[in-house]
Amino acid sequence: MSLHYARGLLELARGRYEQALNAFEASERLAGTLVTPNALTTRARARIVQALTGLGETGRAEAVLAGLETRERQGAEMRTALASLRLAQHDPKGARTALAPILDGSLTETHPMWVATAQLLEAVAQDALGDADAAWRALERALDLAGPGHELYPFLIHRVPELLESHARRRTAHAALINEIRGLLQDGNEGGGQPSPEQGGPGGVALPGATLLDPLSQAEIRVLHYLPTSLSVSEIAGQLHLSVNTVRTHMRHLYEKLEVHQRHDAIERARALGLLAPAARRQ
Repeated sequence: MSLHYARGLLELARGRYEQALNAFEASERLAGTLVTPNALTTRARARIVQALTGLGETGRAEAVLAGLETRERQGAEMRTALASLRLAQHDPKGARTALAPILDGSLTETHPMWVATAQLLEAVAQDALGDADAAWRALERALDLAGPGHELYPFLIHRVPELLESHARRRTAHAALINEIRGLLQDGNEGGGQPSPEQGGPGGVALPGATLLDPLSQAEIRVLHYLPTSLSVSEIAGQLHLSVNTVRTHMRHLYEKLEVHQRHDAIERARALGLLAPAARRQ
């Protein structure tokens, strides 16, 4: 059951909605054979709604929602799925209504990932309603929640590259994180949605290619994603909640492993290895 669900999450992040739907339906069927209720059942149904929405089968998605008990419809998982469906139906006000209990805090004990998802969908809804400032604030809050643990999965499921690009042009505290998300979306769009060999699983970070004799650590990779930005070393340290000396150490190790001596050369070398998206895709 859990294996099918995990497979569905991976396919959903790849944009392969038919395969995701099959996996989530298999997970739901197995959950239905259990004697006691399982929380994964509701999650699988919420993901089924998302997969159907991705396929454009909004009628089937509505049918799934109609068959749910009231309790199931009230959870954060189903509310974000409903909001996604309403956005696909060009109903941003309906999406905001679905998200309201998550965003106003009345839905207690909500996992940060679902709050980040709700903020992201709120940004899309506000953008559709023409309120650019409200969209900016919601997207910034979504990035705030994603940043500390690099919880990027919501941004892979609900893909908004144009909104992210617009956001990056404004004053944001998350320029490097936006670059990272956009790079993951670009890589995921190649080869029929399949991630490149350098990519990890959903929400993961780029991993070093085989040509590096000494692989980069995860901490070094996080610093690497800030190098293409205009942020100074002290500003990068602030973003990562590290000391300036620690960031300098990571940068020194990066340069050694990439066999370069300057920041610009490190960026170019990392792009050549597929550790960063090409410059043209960042414009």
